[in-house]
Amino acid sequence: MATKSTPPRNRLSNMARLGLFWAIVIVAILALFAVVTPHDQLKDVPISQVIEKANKGEVTKIEGSGNELVITVKGKERPTQHSYIQGGVSTLIKDDTLNAEAKKTLADTPPSTTGETLWNLAIIIVPVLLIAGFFMFMMRQAQGQNNQALGFGKSKAKLYGLDKEKVVFDDIAGNDSAKQDLQEVVDFLKHPKKYHDVGAKIPKGVLLIGSPGTGKTMLARAVAGEANVPFFSISGSEFVEMFVGVGASRVRDLFAKAKKNSPAIIFIDEIDAVGRRRGSGMGGGHDEREQTLNQILVEMDGFETGTNVIVLAATNRADVLDPALLRPGRFDRRTNIMLPERKDREAILKVHFKNKPTDDSVDLDKMAAKTAGTSGADLANIANEAAIIAARDNRKKITNADLTEAFEKVAIGPERKAKVMTDKEKELTAYHESGHAIVGHLLPDNDPVHKVTIIPRGGTGGVTWFLPPQDKSYTSVYEFKDQLASALGGRIAEKLLYGPDGITTGAGSDLRKATEIARDMVIEQGMGTKLRDQVFHEDNGGMVFDKITHERPYSDDTAKEIDKEVETLIKEAAKRAELVLSTNMDSLHSLAKALLEKETLDEEEVDSILKSAELPKEARLYAAK
Repeated sequence: MATKSTPPRNRLSNMARLGLFWAIVIVAILALFAVVTPHDQLKDVPISQVIEKANKGEVTKIEGSGNELVITVKGKERPTQHSYIQGGVSTLIKDDTLNAEAKKTLADTPPSTTGETLWNLAIIIVPVLLIAGFFMFMMRQAQGQNNQALGFGKSKAKLYGLDKEKVVFDDIAGNDSAKQDLQEVVDFLKHPKKYHDVGAKIPKGVLLIGSPGTGKTMLARAVAGEANVPFFSISGSEFVEMFVGVGASRVRDLFAKAKKNSPAIIFIDEIDAVGRRRGSGMGGGHDEREQTLNQILVEMDGFETGTNVIVLAATNRADVLDPALLRPGRFDRRTNIMLPERKDREAILKVHFKNKPTDDSVDLDKMAAKTAGTSGADLANIANEAAIIAARDNRKKITNADLTEAFEKVAIGPERKAKVMTDKEKELTAYHESGHAIVGHLLPDNDPVHKVTIIPRGGTGGVTWFLPPQDKSYTSVYEFKDQLASALGGRIAEKLLYGPDGITTGAGSDLRKATEIARDMVIEQGMGTKLRDQVFHEDNGGMVFDKITHERPYSDDTAKEIDKEVETLIKEAAKRAELVLSTNMDSLHSLAKALLEKETLDEEEVDSILKSAELPKEARLYAAK
């Protein structure tokens, strides 16, 4: 089981007991002083006044103790006055100034030493109590710190036991291939004997690889839920501390607990936090992380026969993991969790809309078609945003308009209607976005135009949005080149309208995107002209003396060739975009005018305005199909 830290309720109860102890000490001290000094509140009066009032019958009792007198006046239940006379009550008895009735109020009591005794005791006991209480408090603090020190090397894994609400495969939409791979793990945990009888060994480690938000953690929970076994969950970063050896100790503790609860599952999320390749030499070593990794390697390869403990791990950076983790006997099986396809996206949307009221206009199949390339987490976010929009507008049901607005908000950012644009800026934005739309609309291998708007969204002044009609697994050179040309359409439109020196910074993000596409074509995809079929993969870099470094697997001469290839692709795309726009200037003006009037145009409206536009032969990459 997971190491138990002191719960908040127990900490509060300890503090309450400590506070109660000190409150009792303070009250005892106050009560002691009240007993020791019982006459501090009595009024001192002269003896002559006491005799005068006693003769008048205004005194009910005069008590003596030594030379002191305590007087209780008429109408009072307790003494209220205090006086002195040499000889005390015995002197008053002999005094002729008191009449017979007044002498009846006299009461001679022996001198009391209680107050003096208590005072002496208080001087001794109270300091002892205070010192003892202080030492008790310090010992409790030291004991708490010792407990923390003893638990420093304990695992912080959370145990999801059998009493928790379970997640099973049916609760997760999509990922059918991953479920099939993991079903063998479930079957082994439920029926290990049938595998052992035929000499089969189930993989000790299963590595879940996928983009963020694809459901790796949820699938691991589902394996535990299906097998009905304990599930220890921990993040890779929770192993690492500033003290060397703590991570390794936590690994040992985690695996020991899992073996005691076998059959069980250990799930390490973001394992790349501790499982990175060792000995890179970049920026120095990290002894704590490497020792933690070494302990994981030892524990995974040292499982006892029949322990029935399986390790699941998740990462989106399998390329940086140490090879020792991926060899047979450790993480010897990889399960790739891909982005959901259209039917899976529809199923995921249905899951997230199960408890959300929707009207008849909501079309989840159409939304699934639009959301190519999104993860399950993105779809959950879209569903939640749609519900927020409906609630914000005080509606009880979610409409298709809410769903569309939520999708656009998640995909391209929220509208910034509060941003004030001048008429000149609006005109410039309209022509800029029209340039993107016309080039992208006419080029045959570009995705269709989904929406064009001059309303600022996210960090942009306007958006031209292209969506693929269906999921794609591959991208051709033609498609890349059409994307380059459509990305440069906005800058070329500015150039044609306002001259070469009339261009603005509005195309900054478009130029960065075009350069990234061109470099990816040359370096990663081998789609250059002179460097065709050659890949020059660059690593993500490291930190050395606070500077990012990149290891280039090619020479300076090759770098020059790559730069030339990128330049050629950009110039070719700009030339094609200029040919398309210069041939269709009337369509450019018509589309910009419609944008200035309506601000946002959808796919049907763009198609209607551009129905007379045509693609010049010089801008085609190949003969018309």
